[in-house]
Amino acid sequence: MHPAVITVFLLMCSNVFMTFAWYAHLKELSNKPWIIAALISWGIALFEYMFQVPANRIGHSVMTVGQLKIIQEVISIGVFIPFAIYYLKEPFKTDYLWAGLCLLGAVFFMFRDKLFS
Repeated sequence: MHPAVITVFLLMCSNVFMTFAWYAHLKELSNKPWIIAALISWGIALFEYMFQVPANRIGHSVMTVGQLKIIQEVISIGVFIPFAIYYLKEPFKTDYLWAGLCLLGAVFFMFRDKLFS
């Protein structure tokens, strides 16, 4: 399997854990002290790193660090929006769409050398 495909898959897994670590405590632990939420979030973040570190090492064999970061951001918003809507019960905003389009522009600029070479 191509390293870019493996990288994207691992970053998707990483971002699911990252999103839960960063935001799930707002729903699940809002009545607990912040230190409890932070410790639980760190525990969840360990799993994030178990996917993120190999993803970036594998991805760096075929992409620049900037390209890896932009891919991570696109995946991050792709994971965050459904999480916010379905898990946190936030209303959908068209701002999510505009932000996603801006990120697609960032993808274009980070990968244009590969697209036009």
